Amino acid sequence: MDATLAACRAALARPGAIVALTGAGVSAESGIPTFRGKEGYWTIGAREYHPQELATHDAFSRMPWEVWAWYLYRRGACRAAHPNAGHAALVELDRALGDRFALITQNVDGLHRRAGSPRARTFPIHGDIDHMRCAADCSLDIAPIPDAVPSLGRGDTVTPELRALLACARCGGMARPHVLWFDETYDEPRFFLDTARDLAGRAALLIVAGTSAQTNLPWQVVTLAARAGATIVDVNTEDNPFGEIAQRSGGVIRAPSATALPSIVSGLIDRA
Repeated sequence: MDATLAACRAALARPGAIVALTGAGVSAESGIPTFRGKEGYWTIGAREYHPQELATHDAFSRMPWEVWAWYLYRRGACRAAHPNAGHAALVELDRALGDRFALITQNVDGLHRRAGSPRARTFPIHGDIDHMRCAADCSLDIAPIPDAVPSLGRGDTVTPELRALLACARCGGMARPHVLWFDETYDEPRFFLDTARDLAGRAALLIVAGTSAQTNLPWQVVTLAARAGATIVDVNTEDNPFGEIAQRSGGVIRAPSATALPSIVSGLIDRA
């Protein structure tokens, strides 16, 4: 930890952005399941679906209200969770560094926002489960899911009354969850593709926490930051490909993010 903190402080003294990239491991410490395990399986009729089968545009086009029911169940788990010390530490870092800091998150649960991370410097590259948009893409508008829409339990269905609430305010058609599905691609208007790349390309320090290199844009962020000469720190409880990159510049901390991030941020703020 001491050597990694020294590398972080040296990076802070150089010009460039200070960027955090967070993944599911940060949310798991708040009790949110990753939904890649058996808890994410979902039964529709006589068939059990894996999350990667449901989280697709193809599935939504074939059975939209069943997919909505699954997302409203997931939304309930997210809303029941609370930000942890890792989320709070990144809020502290934002307050200390202001516009020099940016947070890129793969998490759709909104916990960073609820902890106090400002929207202007927080970029959820996989969307936000508490928001929806037009399923027909009549506009780029993204709206909060109405408060009157409840969380659903397993086996609950989306009633006609709920369907009326899950509608596009502009055209009146069906809305969809504002998340990036497995058969969709990143873009800038909805998922901050160009913003994330730009931040990575001018980063002096990139702190990667709780992500294990399973999606494309996080790979681009880490690769571009490494190419730009950024100091990279990997915070994770398990070994992963990002750790191999971090070993060459900043360091690896094999500890929960709720423990490691407060220590890193405390060390950086003292020198900010």
